Amino acid sequence: MNFALILFVLLVVTGVLWALDRFFARKRRAPGAATPWWVEWGASFFPVILIVFGLRSFVVEPFRIPSGSMIPTLLVGDFILVNKWTYGLRLPVINTKIMDVNAPQRGEVVVFRYPVNPSLDYIKRIVGVPGDRVEYINKRLRINGEWLDMDARDDYLHPGQLRYSPRYAEKLGEVEHELLIERDVPPFVRQALDFPNRGNCTYTTSGIACTVPQGHYFVMGDNRDASSDSRVWGFVPDENIVGRAFYIWFNFSDLKRIGSFH
Repeated sequence: MNFALILFVLLVVTGVLWALDRFFARKRRAPGAATPWWVEWGASFFPVILIVFGLRSFVVEPFRIPSGSMIPTLLVGDFILVNKWTYGLRLPVINTKIMDVNAPQRGEVVVFRYPVNPSLDYIKRIVGVPGDRVEYINKRLRINGEWLDMDARDDYLHPGQLRYSPRYAEKLGEVEHELLIERDVPPFVRQALDFPNRGNCTYTTSGIACTVPQGHYFVMGDNRDASSDSRVWGFVPDENIVGRAFYIWFNFSDLKRIGSFH
């Protein structure tokens, strides 16, 4: 469901009703005459929808985490806020960028339209920016020839499960984050799709190595062995990026998670 399009249609309809009443119908009604219900409805909802549409399109947009691919950073059921302004101003509905602000950086968590099916929103962490050489070999990252350090942390206990996963700390750019890696899952990528610029990637039994094309990004989930990401379906075009995730504003199962992500 394209919620942005639905909101835009409601904005246009209520705006037209408001304008008709403001500039035409109000002047022609007899003094003391009751306001038609459709006019009252449009005039009442138009300001509210205008504010919601403006905030959602240009400032922040709420999302709900539907899967465990970003554990331990984000859990299933987290409600997050996404900064729509930080990467540039885009026209709503058609998603055309009209002004650049900042470029996405390594380590940032972004929401984007899934390249295989743009009607779906995905969330992952940026690992490689345009021009980077990204290698994920034997479950370790190497960016432009430099291996990233992985510091072991206490094992992670999955909420509601009697199951632990090895947890590590990794620093991508200026961002230090935690990730999970399963010891019994092989490092090679299974069932990689035939995505655009697939020739930029090389697959082996040890992992994957890719050169990120211009205007694209390489993304991965923090739950490395339970994430379908750029290793499987390829690079994320810049025009698909919705914004940067920065805040957990609610979680019905764990209120302590509010504000725990930035």
